[in-house]
Amino acid sequence: MRTVYLGTSEFAGTVLARLAASAHRPELVVSRPDRGRGRGRKVRPPPVAALAGDLGIALIQPADVNAEDSRALIAAARPEALIVCAFGALIREPLLSDRLIYNVHPSLLPRWRGAAPIERAIEAGDQRTGVCIMQLVAELDAGPVSARAEEPIRADDDFASLSARLAELGGELLCEAIGSDAGFVEQGEHGLTYAGKIEPQDRRLDGMRPAVDLERRVRALRPHIGAQLLLEGGEPLGVERASALEVTDLEPGRLVGLEGRMLLGCAPGALELRRIKPAGGRSMDAADYLRGAGRGLLV
Repeated sequence: MRTVYLGTSEFAGTVLARLAASAHRPELVVSRPDRGRGRGRKVRPPPVAALAGDLGIALIQPADVNAEDSRALIAAARPEALIVCAFGALIREPLLSDRLIYNVHPSLLPRWRGAAPIERAIEAGDQRTGVCIMQLVAELDAGPVSARAEEPIRADDDFASLSARLAELGGELLCEAIGSDAGFVEQGEHGLTYAGKIEPQDRRLDGMRPAVDLERRVRALRPHIGAQLLLEGGEPLGVERASALEVTDLEPGRLVGLEGRMLLGCAPGALELRRIKPAGGRSMDAADYLRGAGRGLLV
């Protein structure tokens, strides 16, 4: 089947690599414009755009994929179907209805429709998630599903490890679904949840919450966004690795350094900060931090 692929992220790049090796290799890749990344804000192409170049597939990076000139370039590739995966911009009419659009979504729909399904699944303590191949429709992630596959969430999974497995699974599932005669089945509303975009407050580690919840938040946001603890004075301390403990004698919200360990009192339990990143500094073990800038926490 002749396809055009719309994607941006590293997840979408993994799916594109699998698609390009199949009989449905895209005639054209559409990605978002290059933008500044990292500390120096050096302008770089998105992962999908860079991969398209490596694969020798024609690429466009329009400011607005829904604009008339963008739709004309897509139509010129004569696709029988479009494929959207982590593109990062809304597809609107008339592009939405020009032809069939497959969407690769990393959750077991209708659970976790929305922008951050992998993060929200880890944070919620879900024991399983998966990938759905659905038809893109105007309502957010509400289209009928043609294929789905489950993937367990391991106790030590973070965003990086889980998203890597789901991307591989999504690529395989997509190649099986394209052009199959399995048809599409409506999702229904039973078990519907929404995975809202990660906002600044979603990064915060609040000691008034259970330690197990905070440990999951750390993993859910590692390494692409990062969880944060606000120190006295409002300075953020990045938390990259943490463990939930059943400590009961620490005041919720109190951060202490005890025998080389950083502990945050929670309600209930305690969160041990194992690897941290001070504002403007480098990543380090908590014990090293306590010997330096954090020595005032020692009790």
